[in-house]
Amino acid sequence: MIGDVPAPPPTYAVEGHGLVKTFGDFRAVDGIDIAVPAGSIYGILGSNGAGKTTLLRTLLGIIDPDEGHRSLLGDGAPLRQARSVGYLPEERGLYPSMKAFEAIAFMGALRGLPLKIGRERARLMLTEYGMGASMEKPIRQLSKGMAQTVQLFGTIIHEPRLIVLDEPFSGLDAINQGKLETLIRDQARRGVTVLFSTHVIAHAERLCERVAIVARGRIRFEGTVSEARDRLRPQVRLRTRASDGAWRRALPAETFAEDGAWHFALPQEGIEPLLRALLDGNAGIESLSIERPGLHDAFVAIAGEAAARQMQEDKEREEAA
Repeated sequence: MIGDVPAPPPTYAVEGHGLVKTFGDFRAVDGIDIAVPAGSIYGILGSNGAGKTTLLRTLLGIIDPDEGHRSLLGDGAPLRQARSVGYLPEERGLYPSMKAFEAIAFMGALRGLPLKIGRERARLMLTEYGMGASMEKPIRQLSKGMAQTVQLFGTIIHEPRLIVLDEPFSGLDAINQGKLETLIRDQARRGVTVLFSTHVIAHAERLCERVAIVARGRIRFEGTVSEARDRLRPQVRLRTRASDGAWRRALPAETFAEDGAWHFALPQEGIEPLLRALLDGNAGIESLSIERPGLHDAFVAIAGEAAARQMQEDKEREEAA
């Protein structure tokens, strides 16, 4: 602060430059540059073992990098900003005999929030999110999803400027996943920066303004979800009454037939020249749709089939557990 003028908030809530972290011969983080805009919802997307957790812990100052430097809320010593951060690690843990609202207040107290205020906020949060009837129950009597929600509330009870969530959707059913997405959006509307890791593409696609796709300790892509999807051309699905004719020559070379329809990438020149050829050649257009690729398609193109397959296996194992 200079005089009575406060220092401007950092443009980036989290930054890392040239980060490297090794464990023995294993390079968990391999030369990563990352910058998370303040006030954004930012996702780190990758399969289990891609390096997401090590990257988050390095950025938070829990572990130190072997190379590179980082800053958290504008501070080059991340741990100094611990009270301004809410961190939910992948390994969950609560005292089983502690009541739900007390557990939330206790986690806030660890970040400097007075217990009285923490208890008041905890009761309000549990009521607002439909868990008022469970606030006096000990953690051991709560379902897995409810206990995880309690820990999440404890992560944000002290109203941090930055929330970091490591695989926050893991173990939650569809209803609780939806509630968590709502909570993340609510926090972002307050101007809080939310950084989370996930191996489930749908969450990143719905929530994130920017994503980093991580594979083998490196960032393979960083940018908006739209930019990731734009790396692939839209896909066309065409169904015609005629199966052959001069119009077939107008179809792109990579066209293939499946389920009674033609499939191909949207030509660079657009769809209009093809439509003219189809009409002039009496192809008999029954249906034509143009679909923009999703984030999953972009992930496959960027990280590779093996990484995408690993992500799907991670998701299936989690659902079966």
